[in-house]
Amino acid sequence: MEPEDTLCYCFHVSKRKIQNYIRLHKPRRPSQVSECGGAGTGCGWCIPFLKRCFDQAQQTGELAVEPELTADEYARRRQQYLAEGKGKPPSGRNSSG
Repeated sequence: MEPEDTLCYCFHVSKRKIQNYIRLHKPRRPSQVSECGGAGTGCGWCIPFLKRCFDQAQQTGELAVEPELTADEYARRRQQYLAEGKGKPPSGRNSSG
């Protein structure tokens, strides 16, 4: 995934925005990443990815999200997650990916 790719589709938060938030605000817990535009507080799809970003930043200072995962594949997997009823975007939010 590229820096401008979306990690949180419910609130349109990019990988770059998450990266900058972690770098500047230095959250102590993964849940604090939600303070970055509400990331992870919608359908829940991006929570595992946000946790990985946090963990990676804590360990190496870098932000990594499965480099072999393309933005299209990420969006496709999210759509499948929603179709399986595992999450629901907040009312009035874009559910497309």
